[in-house]
Amino acid sequence: MTPVEPLDPNEAFAELGRIRLADIDIDTLLDKIAQLAKRTIPGADEVSVTLLHGNDPQTAAFTGELALALDEKQYERGYGPCLEAAGTNSSLIVPDTSSEQRWPGWARSAAKAGARSSLSVGLPVHEHVTGALNIYATTPNAFDDDAVTIAQTLAGFAAVGLANAHLYETQATLAGHMQKAMESRAVIEQAKGIIMGERRCTPEQAFAILTQLSQDANRKVRDVASTLVENAYRH
Repeated sequence: MTPVEPLDPNEAFAELGRIRLADIDIDTLLDKIAQLAKRTIPGADEVSVTLLHGNDPQTAAFTGELALALDEKQYERGYGPCLEAAGTNSSLIVPDTSSEQRWPGWARSAAKAGARSSLSVGLPVHEHVTGALNIYATTPNAFDDDAVTIAQTLAGFAAVGLANAHLYETQATLAGHMQKAMESRAVIEQAKGIIMGERRCTPEQAFAILTQLSQDANRKVRDVASTLVENAYRH
């Protein structure tokens, strides 16, 4: 996992508060929320944002492969801390995945993947859309009371920003965003496959390389992935 420079919570809250919604699209806003959470919440190794419309969950932003994989394990099973947090607008901690009993199947998968604890905070977005800010750690008992408070405050700022964007007022808008999210993930998976073939590396290493290319070029991961895939097809 790529080390990130810690950020003072007040700076993170101020940065979210300064965002001009007219100048930013929803994808960029969600990515910003995830990245700020990763830098701000003590104990966080990877972060994702789940959006839930009815029974249709989608990971709309994520900072790394681990967060995406653990979200999708919950969607496949139909249960887990991020889904419950989104559905009940509550905060849920998994202190240690190796001994978690509420969602044992998912917890075993999480422990095997290297996530030893998690924190999910409900994210009310719109009357018909909820979500969750999901924070994963590679150590057990990573999240103390301060971490929970910071995560809840950050989620509150994020929820206000998302609600004010008025981007989820119709099912068509939400469906369009979810379709875009799925297409983005598809091209990222294609790019990872290309990198794995060229460099003989693991999926995690391929995603890390893709992330580094994104940072070096100051472009979104999905845009870098799309360019890589297009170049591969040309050759």
